[in-house]
Amino acid sequence: VQLQASGGGSVQVGESLRVSCRGTGRRFSSYDMGWFRQAPGKEREFVATIKWHGGDTYYADSVKGRFTISRDNGLNTAYLEMNSLKTEDTAVYYCAAREGGDGSRFAPDYQYWGLGTQVTVSS
Repeated sequence: VQLQASGGGSVQVGESLRVSCRGTGRRFSSYDMGWFRQAPGKEREFVATIKWHGGDTYYADSVKGRFTISRDNGLNTAYLEMNSLKTEDTAVYYCAAREGGDGSRFAPDYQYWGLGTQVTVSS
């Protein structure tokens, strides 16, 4: 599967933004999807993941209650809705796909990665 993230941009503190990840190729619906982010000078970190069926989601503590991950398998697309954005959410956001699995937060568990989309939150 090939992944393409989009929807990043520049917003103010407290505003919202939704990023999308569209997959091409077959069997998108069989992959767990994850979002990770990387800020300048920092390591890539887990943000959220959703199981292939959409029934289970997991979040990093830093975004829990503010971010929502979802997917539409009919459109081969995963989403990350980000609310109450903070300056510390500024990063390049990457989507990733994992065949099978258990809702992993571990980046090396994901076999496929898209190019990132920049999210900038300013005060």
